[in-house]
Amino acid sequence: MEDRRQDSARQAALDYHEFPRPGKLEIRATKPMANGRDLARAYSPGVAEACLEIKADPTTAARYTSRGNLVAVVSNGTAVLGLGNIGALASKPVMEGKAVLFKKFANIDCFDIEVNQPDPEKLAEIVCALEPTFGAINLEDIKAPDCFIVEKICRERMNIPVFHDDQHGTAIVVGAAATNALCIAGKRFEDIKIVSTGGGAAGIACLDMLLKLGVRRENVWLCDIHGLVHEDRTVDMNPQKAAYAQATDLRSLGEVIDGADLFLGLSGPGVLTPEMVSRMAPRPIIFALANPNPEINPDQVRSVAPDAIIATGRSDFPNQVNNVLCFPFIFRGALDVGATTINDEMKIACIEGIAALARATTAAEAAAAYRGETLTFGADYLIPKPFDPRLVGVVSSAVARAAMETGVATRPLDDLEAYKRKLDSSVFRSALIMRPVFEAAATATRRIVFAEGEDERVLRAANAMLEETTDVPILIGRPDVIAMRAERAGLPIRPERDFEIVNPENDPRYRDYWETYHGLMARRGVSPDIARAIMRTNTTAIGAVMVHRNEADSLICGTFGQYSWHLQYVRQVLARDGLHPVAALSMIILEDGPLFIADTQCHNDPTPQQVMETVEGAARHVRRFGLTPKIALCSHSQFGNTDSDSGRKMRAALALLDAREPDFMYDGEMHVDAALDPELRERIFPGSRLEGVANVLVFAGTDAASGVRNALKMRAGGLEVGPILMGMGNRAHIVTPSITTRGLLNMSVLAGTPVTHYG
Repeated sequence: MEDRRQDSARQAALDYHEFPRPGKLEIRATKPMANGRDLARAYSPGVAEACLEIKADPTTAARYTSRGNLVAVVSNGTAVLGLGNIGALASKPVMEGKAVLFKKFANIDCFDIEVNQPDPEKLAEIVCALEPTFGAINLEDIKAPDCFIVEKICRERMNIPVFHDDQHGTAIVVGAAATNALCIAGKRFEDIKIVSTGGGAAGIACLDMLLKLGVRRENVWLCDIHGLVHEDRTVDMNPQKAAYAQATDLRSLGEVIDGADLFLGLSGPGVLTPEMVSRMAPRPIIFALANPNPEINPDQVRSVAPDAIIATGRSDFPNQVNNVLCFPFIFRGALDVGATTINDEMKIACIEGIAALARATTAAEAAAAYRGETLTFGADYLIPKPFDPRLVGVVSSAVARAAMETGVATRPLDDLEAYKRKLDSSVFRSALIMRPVFEAAATATRRIVFAEGEDERVLRAANAMLEETTDVPILIGRPDVIAMRAERAGLPIRPERDFEIVNPENDPRYRDYWETYHGLMARRGVSPDIARAIMRTNTTAIGAVMVHRNEADSLICGTFGQYSWHLQYVRQVLARDGLHPVAALSMIILEDGPLFIADTQCHNDPTPQQVMETVEGAARHVRRFGLTPKIALCSHSQFGNTDSDSGRKMRAALALLDAREPDFMYDGEMHVDAALDPELRERIFPGSRLEGVANVLVFAGTDAASGVRNALKMRAGGLEVGPILMGMGNRAHIVTPSITTRGLLNMSVLAGTPVTHYG
């Protein structure tokens, strides 16, 4: 059975690399190449202008070429992963994978370069000759001590960052993990004894970094396959090992392990025994980082030291020391300020940023990616997970700051906070477009009641509200369940202390609530008994009553169940005093910007009057995001070419709009392609009142609107903000079950914007 599983995993890995096309990388053009004009600009004669600018001022290469965002991953394949000296060609899948990680985690473009050159000095010459092409160099999987030679020569000769990730990337992540492990253990770098196994590039770099963090040189004991590195030893020595030679008669790992606070393993399996662990200091820290099999299994450690703090290099144990926590983000920060090198201050800034993130509340996106794992700071969560989206903003901006402060930045940034926001918006795609709404919401404090307060997404959104906004969350749910789920999710918030709770099972306002609901619904078939039952079981109705009674300013519901079911209770309680549900507006954030879709939920077959109201409401809401509305009325008919129901409806709505003379751009009826392609629209209907690309598509029914919405989300990678319930004066919004924590936070900010801000 085990053999079959291994064979299956092997074949799956090979298929991943082969299909649907070989390899993990491709090159795409960033500019259009659709006609002769594009060709003339991209190549001859237009390209000469860019060449001459760079010749006159070499720094402009970062403006006119991709060099400022381009990294080379260079290897000769002499020390690949746990595979050893497999050669340059066989190392290519690893280097391609490294390039993919650069792109995925930091949006850095990368070429993998595999070089058949075992001589370190000749390899360094080849790398140095690549400087005109790249903004930085990532050396990878080069054996020790050759890697030290290559890096030294390249750093001395090149005026761009050169970073050997096997050394410094590992050292940075180890430094972050050690920082937090010592915090938990109540120890200090200056006081600890370290015993390390493995005198290769990564091991030496880790020890060098730990010294920079405060460890005393005399407290470091380095062992390798030949035993302890000591002053009288001549076998397999080099200057890097000799720096850690001890003046002692002790010769083996077993002899020097007594009283060690930290074991750092970068060697091989089974090197450390449980008996050795039992002789270490109280609350020992074990970093067994050999891959694929660690120096000691975590279960063996805990058998003799249950309170040990353990990290490995494997993803199936807590605290995986993974270089992907470091290298994409340190390069991102270095490239963005045009750093000439990556110095110690930048590395330490990287360590501090990574360590601080683990001590902060876990990101909802990381929790979703690692569902079932404990992501609360402690012995089993020393460092953040690779998919924590905050890494790029926190770490890269810290690195950029350090580069600027130490004078190695050739393009210093004017506003580091703005830079961090830009990085965050590259991960949280809604962040940039939501900024005007966040700013408007900050002008007032509003009370937002969440109907499904026990949902973990709601709990995370409430925590984010408290951290990022001035609004006050109110959660409907059972206090014990909410407290338990908040604790399980690693959230610091607790009921009553941080937010108000409405307990449907036992709330002193219960009588007031059911009587209010009965008063509103008594002539619509609701008896006192039904009102009592609804106020015990229906959290959407409870939230709506709270808004009606001015105990909350806005309701957010819909994380489970049908939209129409929630809408029914919103209508019953809150659709009065001129308010009524006009339409649901969804904003889909695409690579080239946002596109608004309506009506996705409310009216299956709207009247022309309802379409007109939808268009007006959409224009009002689009302006909330600082955008100019350009609205297309979409149907099967195009400017009267088909006598269809949808066409007649949209023409009637157009006439109603024309009579009201609105102050925004709109036109119809038209197909979606005409709405999004101005040249096509001009051919079909010259002189349309709609200019440019439409950013709002209003459809003649929910089938079409919701179909386009879902297609854009699932096939075009669109991110939804909404749906926004228009016409309710911001007193209620109904989300959909697919919403994320970030989506709920965005909706809470929309709900937290005073209605006066958007008309």
